[in-house]
Amino acid sequence: MRRLLTALILALSLAAPALRAEPGPVVVELFTSQGCSSCPPADAMLLELAERDDVIALALHVDYWDYIGWKDSFADPAHTRRQKAYAYAANQAAVYTPQMVIAGQTHVVGTRAMEVADAIRDHAGVDHGITLDVQRDGDALRIALRHDGPGLKPARIHLVRYTPREVVDIRRGENAGRKLTYGNIVTGWEVLTDWSGQRDLDLNAKVPGEDRAVVLVQRVGPGPILAAGEAR
Repeated sequence: MRRLLTALILALSLAAPALRAEPGPVVVELFTSQGCSSCPPADAMLLELAERDDVIALALHVDYWDYIGWKDSFADPAHTRRQKAYAYAANQAAVYTPQMVIAGQTHVVGTRAMEVADAIRDHAGVDHGITLDVQRDGDALRIALRHDGPGLKPARIHLVRYTPREVVDIRRGENAGRKLTYGNIVTGWEVLTDWSGQRDLDLNAKVPGEDRAVVLVQRVGPGPILAAGEAR
């Protein structure tokens, strides 16, 4: 695992000049499970990615490994459905863990650090002409969207809530006896509205408690993630 993380850090540092050409962070979704023995290196990689300002890293725990001896305490059937929707859109026959989906487009085995770094570099700085501003005041979230250019293909505005870090003592299953740290664990996912981009859009939402909040603008499909912003 240490070699894997070293490779990721080296690859991302080499890609830094491209990553500085924003307009916004690259979204990395990790589909993972506490019951998957291949997943801990990818979970550790996501923790590293979560420290970057130019990446929004999200861990979506799936439920289809729960039958093999350990029920994932973060799993949500909605995460499994999202992964299957990605697979269908990409003409893939099956889903697996660990899998990373970068910018809603590039599918990578979650332990392949160099491929993950290459995909982040490829999507960094891609400008879809969208300005997204997310502001938080207590539980209130204010979202402002602007689009410079012709109308978009149908896009969907998502509000994602997550917990930054949890440690889990796994007692059964493939990872039995291990105490594993998980990061940016998705705890809620809400579709706010659809948007054509023809008019400016201002939205209000509620994010209770200490949850972190991310807003995604994604082409319906699911397709490419066109913009992303975070309010802490």
